[in-house]
Amino acid sequence: MLLRQPPPSIIQFNKLMTLIVKMKHYSTALSLFKQMRLMGVPVSIPTMSICINCHCRLNQVAYGFALLATIFKQGHPPDLATYNTLIHGLVLADRVYEAVELFKKLLREKVCEPNQVMYGTVINGLCKVGHTTKAFELLRYMESGSCKPDVVQYNTVIDSLCKDRMVDDALELFTRMTEKGVLADEITYSSLIQGLCNFGRETEAARMLMDMEGKGVSPGVHTFTILVDSFCKKGSVKDAELAVQALVQRGLNPNVITFNALIDGYCLRGEIEEANNVIDRMMEQDIVPDIITYNSLINGYCKKKRIDEARHLFQEIQDKGLIPNVVSYSSMIQGLFESGNPAAAKELFNEMQAKGHTPTVLTYGILFHGMCKNSQTTDALALFRSLGSNELMKDIVLYNILIDCCNKCGKPNLALDLYDELLSRGLKPNVRTYNAVILVYCEEGLLVKVKELLRKMEVNGCLPNSFTYNIIVRELLKKNECGEAEIFLEEMINRGFMPDHATFENLLVRIPNVGKDSRLRTIVLKLTSVERKDGGVPNLTSSC
Repeated sequence: MLLRQPPPSIIQFNKLMTLIVKMKHYSTALSLFKQMRLMGVPVSIPTMSICINCHCRLNQVAYGFALLATIFKQGHPPDLATYNTLIHGLVLADRVYEAVELFKKLLREKVCEPNQVMYGTVINGLCKVGHTTKAFELLRYMESGSCKPDVVQYNTVIDSLCKDRMVDDALELFTRMTEKGVLADEITYSSLIQGLCNFGRETEAARMLMDMEGKGVSPGVHTFTILVDSFCKKGSVKDAELAVQALVQRGLNPNVITFNALIDGYCLRGEIEEANNVIDRMMEQDIVPDIITYNSLINGYCKKKRIDEARHLFQEIQDKGLIPNVVSYSSMIQGLFESGNPAAAKELFNEMQAKGHTPTVLTYGILFHGMCKNSQTTDALALFRSLGSNELMKDIVLYNILIDCCNKCGKPNLALDLYDELLSRGLKPNVRTYNAVILVYCEEGLLVKVKELLRKMEVNGCLPNSFTYNIIVRELLKKNECGEAEIFLEEMINRGFMPDHATFENLLVRIPNVGKDSRLRTIVLKLTSVERKDGGVPNLTSSC
C-alpha cells in the first residue's frame, strides 16, 4: 500500500490499523503509523485517534496527549472518539482523578457532548477507585440529561454498590432502572445475586434467579456457580447440588469453577470421599482439575488430620505437571503443625521460599501460630524480626497473632513489648489487638490498665465488641472481683451485647444462695428477659 502511486485512501490504512489494534498488536500499529508519516501519507483525525488508543493501551498516556497537541497544531478540532480514548487511557493507567478533571473540562467548556461511552468510562473509573457514591451521582446526572444511561452504566454502578456492601441500594437502583424501561441482562442479575449471597441472603438470590428467567434472561453457568459457591460456603452442599442439577436441566454444563466450589464445600464439611467423587465426575466430563481443585482437597485432608494422604496428593499434583502455589504450601504447613510435625512444617516453608514462592500474611500467620504452639515462641519472634523492612512487618494481623501467642505461651511481657512496638511503628491497633492486650492485663490483674485501654479504644474510634466485654467480665469473675464484674456486665448489656456461654457459667457459679440479696442475681434475671442480640445465651430457665 505504501509503494503504490498514488497511495490508497487514508481510509484503507485506517481499516488495516484498526484490525491490527483489534488483534492487540499495538506496537505494530504504531510502527506502521510511523512508516506512513515517513512516506508522507497524509493522516486523518481517526488515524491519530487509533495511535492515541495504542499509546494508552501500552500505558503511554503522555504520548497520547502529545499526539493530541499535534492535532491542535494542525488546526483540527479533536473528535469525541479522541477524547473518549484519552479518558479511557487515563483510567487504565489508574489516573482516574485526571480522567474526571478532563471530563469536567469538556463539559464545562462545551468542547463536545459526551456520549454513553464517555460517561461509562468515567463511571467505571470512579467505581474502580472506590468512589461509588460519585459514580452514582454521575449516573443520576445522565438520567436527567439528553444522553440517557443504558444497561452497561447501570451494571457498573450496581456491581460496585454490591461490592461496597450496599446491596439494598443496588436493589433500589435495579428497580428504578427497570421502571425507566432499561432491560436488565445477565450481568445485572449476576451482580445482584452475588451481592445477596455475600450477605447470606441466598433465598433472595434464588428468587432473583427465578425472576431473571421470568423476564426472559437466561442465566449462564457463571450465575448458577455464584449460588453453588455461596451454598457451599454456608455448608449447604445439598442445596448446592440442587443448583448444579438445575444448571444441567437447562442444557448447561458445569465448569471447573462450579466443580471447585462443590469440592471445597464437601471438604469444609469434612466429607473427603464425596469431594473425591466430584473429581471423578469432572473427569467423566473431560474437565481437568486445576491447582484450586487440589488445594481444596489438600486442605480437606489436613483438616481431618489425614496428613499422609495430603502429602501424597501434594506430590501427585507435581507429578501431573501442576505447580503448587502459596495456598497449597500454606495448607500443608498448617496440616503438618497440627499433626505434630513442626520440623517438617518449617522444612516445607523453606522449600516454598527456595522455589520462588513469596509467603503471604496467611502463611506467616500459620507459621508463627504453629511455632508458638510448639514452644518455639522465641524462634517465631526471631523470624518475625528477620523480615526487617518487609511490608509484612507493617501488617497488624501478624502482630495480633504474635501478641496472642506470647500470652498463651505464658510470656505476657513479650506480648506487651510487641504492642508497644506496633504503636512505635505508627500502626493502628484494631479491636482484635486491643482484645489480646486486654486479656494480658486481665490475667495479670492490671484492672487500671484495662480501663485506660478501653478509654483509648473509644478515643481512637475502635469501639469494644462483645468479645472485649466477655474477656473482661470472665477474667474479673475468675479473680472473684464481682463488684467490678457487675459494673462491666451492666455496661455490656446497655451496649446491646450479651455474655457468651463461658461467661454465663462463671456468673451462675458466683450467685449467692437463695434468699440473699445479690446484684448479680438481679443482672442474671434481667438477662433471661433480654432478647438475644448477638448470639449470646438465649432464654435460660427460671431455675438459674
